[in-house]
Amino acid sequence: VQLQAFGGGLVQAGGSLRLSCAAFGRTLSGYTMGWFRQGTGKEREFVAGIRMNGGNTLYADSAKGRFTISRDNAKSTLYLQMNSLEPEDTANYYCSASRTIIWSNLGIPSAYNYWGQGTQVTVSS
Repeated sequence: VQLQAFGGGLVQAGGSLRLSCAAFGRTLSGYTMGWFRQGTGKEREFVAGIRMNGGNTLYADSAKGRFTISRDNAKSTLYLQMNSLEPEDTANYYCSASRTIIWSNLGIPSAYNYWGQGTQVTVSS
């Protein structure tokens, strides 16, 4: 499956953005999905993950209460609603997918088989 993330941009602190990740070639319904981010000079870090049917979600501590991951399998699209953005959220955001990942490995980048190209989010203070 090919993934394409979009929706990033420049926003002031306290603002909101909604990222989308569209899948091409296959439906997303059979994949567990995740959002990761990577700031300049930093390692890629887990942001949020969601089960195939959307019934379970998992968030990094930095995202809890501010970000919401969701999916629309009929549209083969994954979303990340980001509210109350902070300058520390500035990063390139990536979507990821796996058919075989186990829930306890949701935060491990190497556990995913497919990645989108990333979309840049810049939060100004």
